[in-house]
Amino acid sequence: MLGECGMLERDRRGLRKCSVTLCKEMVVDELFIQSLQTDDILTDSMAESILVEPTSHKRSWRLLSLLPKRGPRAFSSFCSALRDTEQQHLCALLTESPERDGERQCPQTAKVKDRAEEVISTAYPIQASDRNAPFTKTPVKDSEEEGDEEKERYVDSPLPLPTQEGIVPAKRARTQESMEMCLDADSPITSSVLPCTPDFYLKHCQQSYSMVSSPRGLALVISNVSFDPCAAPDLDSRKGGEVDEEVLRKVFTELDYIVTVRRDLTAPGMRECIEQFGRRQQHQTVSSCVVCLLSHGVEGAIYGTDGQLLELDWVFEAFDNAHCPLLQNKPKMFFIQACRGEEMDCGVEQSDGPERTQSPGCEQRDAGREGEGDGDTRQTEERGRLRVKLPQRSDMICGFASLKGTAAMRNTKRGSWFIQEVNSALRFRARDTHLSDILVQVNGRIKDREGYAPGTPHHRCKEMSEFTSSLCKDLYLFPKYHPQY
Repeated sequence: MLGECGMLERDRRGLRKCSVTLCKEMVVDELFIQSLQTDDILTDSMAESILVEPTSHKRSWRLLSLLPKRGPRAFSSFCSALRDTEQQHLCALLTESPERDGERQCPQTAKVKDRAEEVISTAYPIQASDRNAPFTKTPVKDSEEEGDEEKERYVDSPLPLPTQEGIVPAKRARTQESMEMCLDADSPITSSVLPCTPDFYLKHCQQSYSMVSSPRGLALVISNVSFDPCAAPDLDSRKGGEVDEEVLRKVFTELDYIVTVRRDLTAPGMRECIEQFGRRQQHQTVSSCVVCLLSHGVEGAIYGTDGQLLELDWVFEAFDNAHCPLLQNKPKMFFIQACRGEEMDCGVEQSDGPERTQSPGCEQRDAGREGEGDGDTRQTEERGRLRVKLPQRSDMICGFASLKGTAAMRNTKRGSWFIQEVNSALRFRARDTHLSDILVQVNGRIKDREGYAPGTPHHRCKEMSEFTSSLCKDLYLFPKYHPQY
């Protein structure tokens, strides 16, 4: 049966069913559009109307609105373009969709989908129309395989090097149900990002990093929620992690970043993803870059889903002045939500302090570690040289959810403390506060938080975030302001 202008009805239903995930995850760039033009699916005017859209979400939505009208070959060409641009996981999501195959669905695909929906329903209450949104790890070719074969699942991921996360042996013994029952079920703050005023921009633009491109930059979010029970039996599912990734996607999209979200990657998959992300030519024309890593971790590393560690120092190296010349002299922002050790911060009673009367929420632990933000600087050449030399590593700022050696807290309903506070601060303070001061404010909010889980070791637990910086100017994001020249 044919749908609009000749597209098969099953293909049209498949596109509609997966449209939310496609709009969130798909990268629609010139190469992608060129592939569809080569197959005579899009005309030049259609391609121009897509690429002129200001955000990745709008470009994806525009493309998806045109495809059903482009004939019966449009779907197969679209899938081919996804494969050619290393977005095989989205191609698999479409081709394995029960909307296309009727009731026929392989048991392995159904099993993975059921597990994802179970996590979403318990830890991330969202509308039914968005149920596919957080499910970004669709097995590509070897979804039925376990163990060593799992590494191939994520090789197509464009994320940088993975980092390792430290795990506490007693972690698996925690009672997830009782932990969740004591948590507030409020959703994360979703108020619109407050805009910067023209007067504020004119007053501060000279002494700050240039932040005038639209989009402002590219953002990468790697979120490991479910871990391979065979390869990493000691790593629990990070319930609430899917909330964090959605919060980050929304806030950085509002801040005019093109956001790429990747879910559940092995350590080699994270490395491959990060390397590909750092090589993207779009970095040359934008003002900045954002990388967010969410996983279990240890000091100096985070875990892949295969239980292997990705060193954070490798991640920072991937974006330094030598390895990522397209981002030289541009601010590079990192946010690490992971434990940096096993020690639980039980807090200290404040002398002459006010009595504590409320607890913002009880969290699980994410173990992870930081990579150092400052690198060895090279010696300066003679003054007579015309070419200016740069330090090996500069213009970076990295926010860590916890101090070295300590655990990070994650609320199974509302996401992690750190990402909650970063989200809130960016939405309300980015309009008139530079990023270093925003992270100082985040530290203050984290300092005031206290876990609430009576009868568990997490009751009245504490956390303290920190950040490192090699920024050389003030970093204002100037949200929603685009100067006219």
